[in-house]
Amino acid sequence: MPNAVIVDAVRSPMGKGEPGGAIADLHPVDLLGQVLSGLANRTGLDTRTVEDVIVGVVSQVGEQSGTVGRQAALAAGFPEHVPGVTVERKCGSSQQAVDFAVQGVVAGGYDVVIAAGLESMSRIHMGLNKLDMDPNGPAVHERYPDLTNQGVAAELVAARWSLSRERIDEYAARSHARADAARSHARADAARSHARADAARSAGCCDDEIVPVTTPADVVDGDESIRPHTTAESLAGFRTAFDSSPARGRYPELEWMITAGSSSQITDGAAAILVMNEDVAQSLGLTPIARIVASAVVADDPVLMLTGPIPAARKVLSRAGMTLEQMDAYEVNEAFASVPLAWRDEMGADDDKLNPVGGAIALGHPLGASGARLMITMIHHPHRTGGRYGLQTMCEAGGRANATVVEAL
Repeated sequence: MPNAVIVDAVRSPMGKGEPGGAIADLHPVDLLGQVLSGLANRTGLDTRTVEDVIVGVVSQVGEQSGTVGRQAALAAGFPEHVPGVTVERKCGSSQQAVDFAVQGVVAGGYDVVIAAGLESMSRIHMGLNKLDMDPNGPAVHERYPDLTNQGVAAELVAARWSLSRERIDEYAARSHARADAARSHARADAARSHARADAARSAGCCDDEIVPVTTPADVVDGDESIRPHTTAESLAGFRTAFDSSPARGRYPELEWMITAGSSSQITDGAAAILVMNEDVAQSLGLTPIARIVASAVVADDPVLMLTGPIPAARKVLSRAGMTLEQMDAYEVNEAFASVPLAWRDEMGADDDKLNPVGGAIALGHPLGASGARLMITMIHHPHRTGGRYGLQTMCEAGGRANATVVEAL
C-alpha cells in the first residue's frame, strides 16, 4: 500500500470571532482561499495535481453553506478541475478530514489531496444552523433524559474529576502564558493557556505555521486572541457562565466553576494540510515533514460528552503500538479547562507536554478549523524542539472524540 505523508501544514492567524475582529471582514471562502494559496506557494505545489480538497466545517449555513473546499480552491486560483467536499464531525471535523485524506492516499484513491478546516464565527454565529430546533430527537431524549449543553457537561467533568475553581483558572491562565512564553523563551508556571500561547507568539515559534491573510483593511500575520497578562487571580473574578436558574435546579450538586475565561474563545480561522503519496512527493522533489502513525475515533457518555479524548487516546496508542511516555507533546483541545485537566489526571500525563504552546483558551476554537489547527501546531512543534512523536485528541459534541499519533520527519 502507498505511504501517506504530510508535506506542509499551514493556518491563518486566529482572529477574534466578533465584529471588528482582525479577520471578521473576510468572507469564509476567501479566508480559506488565502490559506490554500499560501500552502501552494510555500511548497511550490503544482495545483493541477490536487485531486480533492476535504474541508471540515461545522456551521454549514449562510456563507458556509456551499461546498467551501470547491469555492475556496477557485478563490485560490486553483484549476477548475479541482473538486472539494465538506466533512462535519463537530469540533473534530478537520481532524477527520486529515484522516480521510490519509486513508484515501493509503487506499490508492489519491496521490495529492488537501485536508483543511474553516470556521468564521464572527460571520456565522455558533448554533445558527440549528434554527432553534432540537437536533437530538425524542428517542434520544427518552434514552438520555439528562442530555445537556457542553458548558454544563464541562461542569460535570470538573465535578467527576474533583477539579477546583483554582486549578481551572490556573490552567486557563497558563494557556495564554505558555504561548507567549514560547515566543520569548520565557517560562511562566502560574499562567497557563494564555501564558503558553503568548510565550509562543513572543518567541516567533508560530511563524512557521501561519500564513498572513489580507483583509479589506490590513494584512494580518499574528494571532489576535492571546492575552499575555492573564493570571489565575484575574480569572478568579470572572462570573460563572453556565449556571442558569434551570441548570442550577437540575444540578444542585454542582459547584459551578466554568467561566468565559476558562472556556475556548470564539474565533475565526482556517487551516490546510497537504497530504501526498510518499513516492509522488519524492518524485516532485518535495520533502515530507510528518506522517500519521495511527488514528482513531470513539464515542463515550453523551451526557458527560467531553470525556471521549480519554478512551480515544488509549485506543490510538494501542493501535500505534506505543505508550504515552513515547509522546513528546500532547495536544488536547481546550474546549474548557476541565477537559485537558481531566484527561491529564486520568492518563497520568506529563504536564509539561500538555498543550506546550497554549491551546484554544488562548488561541481560540474556530470549530471546523480546530482539528487541523491543533495538528499543524503539533507537527511544527517537534521541528522546533527536537521531538519526534505527538498525540492529538479532540472532544466533540455527542460524546465523540478523534485521536491521532503523528511522527515528525
